[in-house]
Parts: sequence; structure tokens; C-alpha cells
Amino acid sequence: MTDTVTAAPRASYGFAASAYVHFDDLDQFGMLHNTRHAVLVERAIVAWWGERGVSFADGRPSSPDAFSAVRDFAITYHAPIRGTGEIAVHFWIERLGRTSLEYRFRLTSLDRATLYAEGRRLAVRLDPATLAPTAWTDRGREIAAALTAPGRRAEDSA
Repeated sequence: MTDTVTAAPRASYGFAASAYVHFDDLDQFGMLHNTRHAVLVERAIVAWWGERGVSFADGRPSSPDAFSAVRDFAITYHAPIRGTGEIAVHFWIERLGRTSLEYRFRLTSLDRATLYAEGRRLAVRLDPATLAPTAWTDRGREIAAALTAPGRRAEDSA
């Protein structure tokens, strides 16, 4: 099964994907369970890269840049997501280092009037043989540039 990214109302930078909150995502209070926020962010990011040819098929990466791991994930909750339905997952790249990639994200209502949560996700590209950090490819950096926030640039640091 492949996920596709459906665009939510246009973001001025990065990408805003539409995500659906299902009944089994809810906790006993009828709100999106706190662990499911990260899943919605992860799915949106993975689908966006997949549509650009960076994914896994049959357990193998389609590109060297698909082999990465999340090093850090932080989230702040602002308002509960109550019940099922569509929300927006807006994400962008805040910093692109030599081996790391820092995303920022917001989960909002589709009209962007309500901010449910926001946070950061730090990924590190790994060498498949050694699992040591390794540099993003030129193609990966080129793809990532489309998500870079205004006023931000690629850095040579890790």
C-alpha cells in the first residue's frame, strides 16, 4: 500500500498535507491520542519524499537518502483534536546539515485557524553498512531544498 500526499490549503513555504484522523486514532475521551500526532507527521513526510522517488520498496531503499533514522522528536500540544476528520500537517525544513535534516511541523485545522500541536523532527542519514552518519546526496539536497523555510539555507554542519 502506498500513501499519497493530498495537499491541504497551500502553505507559503514547506508543504501542507491533508491527514485523516480515524476512529481508532482516538483515546477514551474522543480526542486524538497523543502518540498519533507523531504518526500523522511521519506519514505526511514519508509520503512527500516517496512521491519524489525516495522510499522503500520490498524492504530496500529506492535512493541512498531513504536510509535515515529519527534522532530526536519533540512536540508541544496546544489544543485537542476532537473526533474524526481531516486536519492539516504543515511541515518544512528548518535546517539541512551535512548529515542531518531538521523539520519543523504544525498540526492545524484545515483552515489553519486552530493550532493543535507543533514541534520538530531531526533525521540523520545513515550509511547502510556501518549505520554511521553520512552525507546527504546532491539529489537528496536538491529535493529537500523545496521544503526549506524562507531565510534558511543548507549548512555544512552535521
